[in-house]
Amino acid sequence: MRTQAHTPEKLPYQAILFLSFGGPDKSEDVIPFLENVLRGRHVPKERMREVAEHYFQFGGKSPINEQNLALIAAIRRELDANGLGELPIYFGNRNWHPLLGDTVAQMTADGVKRALCFVTSSFSSYSGCRQYRENILAARAAVGPSAPEIDKIRVWYNHPLFIEAMADRVREALAGLPAEERESALIAFTAHSIPMAMAVSSEYVKQLQESCRLVAAAVGGLAYELVYQSRSGPPQQPWLEPDIGDFIRSRAAGGRKEALVVTPIGFVSDHMEILFDLDEEARQLCNELGIPMVRALSVGTHPSFVRMVRLLIEERLHANPLRLAIGEFGPNHDVCREECCPPMPPSPPAKPRWRAAASLSPRRRGRGAQTAAP
Repeated sequence: MRTQAHTPEKLPYQAILFLSFGGPDKSEDVIPFLENVLRGRHVPKERMREVAEHYFQFGGKSPINEQNLALIAAIRRELDANGLGELPIYFGNRNWHPLLGDTVAQMTADGVKRALCFVTSSFSSYSGCRQYRENILAARAAVGPSAPEIDKIRVWYNHPLFIEAMADRVREALAGLPAEERESALIAFTAHSIPMAMAVSSEYVKQLQESCRLVAAAVGGLAYELVYQSRSGPPQQPWLEPDIGDFIRSRAAGGRKEALVVTPIGFVSDHMEILFDLDEEARQLCNELGIPMVRALSVGTHPSFVRMVRLLIEERLHANPLRLAIGEFGPNHDVCREECCPPMPPSPPAKPRWRAAASLSPRRRGRGAQTAAP
């Protein structure tokens, strides 16, 4: 492992940009936050107000920002301990403060000329990768020609330290089951559902399947399934399935009562979608159907995951880097091809009711607003 010291004069980058989805911090933030998320989408105002009421029931606060700040603090300690203490870390969000545009403006004022960006999304899709790159370009354009160049770190779905951290989370969850239920337990890996049109034009599903395979093998070869959560959008538009709730019902209907280890492999932190879709809805459904369930934590600030972030940063600081990856596909590219993860064509206004994702509607779904995968 590299232990050499670095100096700002020798680094190709002067800063790290930590970029995430964002979430409201208090009740007054909820409406502006939802307006940011839904901008450009055909969602009726009354639906947005209904969703806002759901957030108000939770105090108007999403846990995502505090969790991101905890991860940033852990990364800061990791960089300091490995000779990278001179790299400042800036925090920006797509949808809420600190907004990316404000962060890029601050970086410019601080004299940053080139920065490396870590995005809290491990899998390739339009909303999980390309849209963030578009957000960066738009923020730079708004600041003007003095804005820093910003390069995005590669996706890390098959990095050995991500797999190690996720496998540890599964083992921790398994320990919460009675000993006699562990060997027969099934891991239900979950990820954010996306439209089929977006999925077929990206490597999202292939990468998720590979991550699930690697984590399941790391914990001893337990049986597993990949399922999805937080589906949103008009009901006539096909999205990735099965939904976690439908999957649980299907197992119960088939007489399968083995314990489930619900594992949010597609998410970095335990934000609102995890807390509601899994800890409330999925758990309640399992209780009703007599299926034992434990929920694995997301990687969060797991030491292996934090170390991975540091290694991904170090990759871009050297001419001949060690690019770690395991499994069948090797390390992903640093620079995305022009045709990578194309956006979906705009859809016309939809008359049918929307089904709300938990990121927008942390209460009963069935109508609500369209959202994107964070």
